[in-house]
Amino acid sequence: QVQLVESGGGLVQPGGSLRLSCAASGSIFSRYVMGWYRQAPGKQRELVATITSGGSTNYVDSVKGRFTISRDSAKNTVYLQMNSLKPEDTAVYYCNAHRSSLDYWGQGTQVTVSS
Repeated sequence: QVQLVESGGGLVQPGGSLRLSCAASGSIFSRYVMGWYRQAPGKQRELVATITSGGSTNYVDSVKGRFTISRDSAKNTVYLQMNSLKPEDTAVYYCNAHRSSLDYWGQGTQVTVSS
């Protein structure tokens, strides 16, 4: 069983920055694709960013150039650095670990971008 614990959410003004963290229960990054999802009220859950075991990253178009996904294997932690935040980034953000038919999820952390 993989456990994921998220932190770093909060309230920020438009144009501000926030760094989300996802701490995993063990050394999983060599075997799982790590991702960040988000879900706004009344909307579908959306894949925001992924990072593979080899370090390859992908982003949804709406966050390219603003968000960066990274990992620290020594700390078993994946990060989402969010810059130039917009009100439309407001959502609950979830950490995800995926391999084949397996999916593990964090509890979610609220990000609110508002003036």
